Amino acid sequence: MRRVLIVGAGQCGLLLGHGLLQAGDYEVTILTARTPDEIREDRPTSTQVMFGPAVAIEQRLGLDLWADETPDIAGLHWTVASPAGDRLDIHGALDSPARSTDQRVKMAGWLELFEKRGGTVHTANISIGELDEIAESGRYDLIVIAAGRGDLTALFDRDPSRSPYTTPQRGLAAAYVNGMDREPHTDLWPNVTFTVLPGAGELILIPALTTTGPCDILFWEAVPGGPLDVFGDRPDPDEHLARAVGLIREHTPWLYERCAHVELTDSRATLTGRFTPTVRRPVGELPSGALVLGAADVIVTNDPVVAQGANAAARCADAYLTAILERHDDDPFDRDWMHSTFERFWVGTAAQITNVSNGMLQPPPEHIQRILGAAAQHPEVANRLANGFADPNRLVDWFMTPEGADRYLSQIAAHSPADAGH
Repeated sequence: MRRVLIVGAGQCGLLLGHGLLQAGDYEVTILTARTPDEIREDRPTSTQVMFGPAVAIEQRLGLDLWADETPDIAGLHWTVASPAGDRLDIHGALDSPARSTDQRVKMAGWLELFEKRGGTVHTANISIGELDEIAESGRYDLIVIAAGRGDLTALFDRDPSRSPYTTPQRGLAAAYVNGMDREPHTDLWPNVTFTVLPGAGELILIPALTTTGPCDILFWEAVPGGPLDVFGDRPDPDEHLARAVGLIREHTPWLYERCAHVELTDSRATLTGRFTPTVRRPVGELPSGALVLGAADVIVTNDPVVAQGANAAARCADAYLTAILERHDDDPFDRDWMHSTFERFWVGTAAQITNVSNGMLQPPPEHIQRILGAAAQHPEVANRLANGFADPNRLVDWFMTPEGADRYLSQIAAHSPADAGH
């Protein structure tokens, strides 16, 4: 029986742990900094929109535990607002529903279930030195680092060839709220409302489930130093909410009526921060020379502007699970295997997610502006765009390059002669 230690009890670490338990012949230990009760009672650590392909991974592992309580997100509503006051609206339907479950709910529940299913859980904050002692003991055949915050990320060097940014590109400010009104004048509901204020940032409104029940997430992404960047002093939750709603009243007044009467879901229901989008090398070397494999946002950290973080973590867990299960009992989890395992994940999923996420942090190039204009006129383009965000691999051949956009938009124009001159 092979023994695996997973450091971190987030989206990736817990999915991987449950997958190995279900496969059998693995003794799996998860090392977490917080107990389930501490997770539930803490502040939120994320926003998230889990699209259909990632939800399917949870379903396969028997972990889609809150499907009856979490709103089924039917589509995406983008608004691009110009400084002159004009607005471009796009409504795209998803092929399968997306869901947003507060990770305080999900991770606490999954961690408890992991123990019930026979996994071992240790609760501790661990240093690099302490991890090295564990590795030297020879107790584990493989150590996976899936804790994206804390000192252990220092084990993984930045990969400059895949990391175009050296500073944070957005200031993040999220609040879990009750009392948000339904979006009027659309049958595409519930939806994620994604409003772009060019040069200033984005406002994202997400139907979700939290510790107190169904809710919405009010999430500002602010260009550093811009007019939306007003949360740097980390205000207390009540002041945070007052500022967030004040920004809506000032910068997106057409959304203010929906948000005018919101209240926090609980006394700790806000999150602020900023980080630099970074890709790191996947293999970390401890002082003793022992190797550890990085996972999910430990090694691929993207801005949440296009809601890919939790999806990437789920896909990383799925890819790593497949790679581990392919090994025979006498096959080592060595440096070559670690590199090839990450590269499969990178080529298959993470590169596309990173390219889309990084691209959306910049003003849209001309070909994307043309795609957005077409999506506002043609539901088939809007739907293809929405499902491309559900699976960024589906964006590669038409959204990511001018040549691909030209080919696709020519096809759309040929099918819609009445609109070709608009």
